[in-house]
Amino acid sequence: MKGKPWTVKEEKLLREMLQAGKSIKVIAGALGKTQNAIRQKMINLDLKEEKNVEKNDFFSSSNLKLPDDLPSVEDQLKVLAGALEALKTARNRVDVMRLRGIIHGVKVYKELFADYVSYRALELKVEELIRELEGDGEGSSGVARKGS
Repeated sequence: MKGKPWTVKEEKLLREMLQAGKSIKVIAGALGKTQNAIRQKMINLDLKEEKNVEKNDFFSSSNLKLPDDLPSVEDQLKVLAGALEALKTARNRVDVMRLRGIIHGVKVYKELFADYVSYRALELKVEELIRELEGDGEGSSGVARKGS
């Protein structure tokens, strides 16, 4: 069963409330429509629900605390060992999922860290070779001049 058609004013209010981070439940109450009606209108207008920043600070990259130094692989293996031990006694699904996330994160970190170390070592070697070539270039041109 279809409800009454949306007015331009209601659509504008929907957009404004979504941009303000209001929940579908709050919007439905304010517009006097069902949550399903709000969702369907969002689909029709290709609108996305804006998450309220205060509620989702955890996921905001601007709130990430970046370490001064990268933790060593050994440090991350300790985290892995701790997570595996905790997983043995995890009591609920949320803890299991959190620990699995930590375990997966350590695995990814280890792989990326290895790539970084390899890249950094290569970068240092290239810098060293450039310095040697610059030094040899001056020395060889001096030798070439003496022989001329």
